[in-house]
Amino acid sequence: MSRLRIALLNAAHDGADTRRNFRREVDADLVEFHVTERELPETFEYDGCIVTGSRASVYWDEPWIQDLKRWIGDAIETGMPFLGVCFGHQLLANVLGGSVEDMGEYEIGYREVRHDDSSPLFDGIHPEFTVFTTHSDRVGSLPPGAERIAENEYGVHGFRKGNVFGVQFHPEYDEATAESVTKGKDELSDERLEAVLDGIDEENYAAACEAKTVFENFTGIVRDRVEAEQIATTA
Repeated sequence: MSRLRIALLNAAHDGADTRRNFRREVDADLVEFHVTERELPETFEYDGCIVTGSRASVYWDEPWIQDLKRWIGDAIETGMPFLGVCFGHQLLANVLGGSVEDMGEYEIGYREVRHDDSSPLFDGIHPEFTVFTTHSDRVGSLPPGAERIAENEYGVHGFRKGNVFGVQFHPEYDEATAESVTKGKDELSDERLEAVLDGIDEENYAAACEAKTVFENFTGIVRDRVEAEQIATTA
């Protein structure tokens, strides 16, 4: 089959790092849309869609967020597979009827997350694995009919509902992005910032690379769906 064509809904206000990371990690033709500028696809003619992280909160009353929610809701109804990362994870959960809440604290740095081996998104990933996290919001309640597929002490780190998947952590990050994002967290104490920066090293990054497998698994899920549709139309 031909190469997958996936819409990349870039919700980062300064999207260069996000663009670089996803283009490096996702084996597909990514068609990028700068959603903070209210740029959205004109059609749903994509094999799948990825929604990125953002410094915004899902519950902010901003026009671009409302536009994005409407487009995603319509796209999900077509059966299009989705993967949301951090803000994207929260946004997908919210669009599907779940809730997102302020944690009142930050989870940031390399952390451990657990999955229960129930979802193909985590095929080939150890049940407890290392990820880089940076968020102060979380999914408070899952959408009706969704299943929690990953978690840690901070809450939901992965969910699935049908063809829609979300992960709270950042599997796309490289060391440079983890460092620059951490240095931008002025609201954290100097002591905590230093501790997180000390943890951004080759050993932790190498451990977190296992989580990048979610991109291979997601494109595999998308490819299986495309092939099944092609068979159905030629039968």
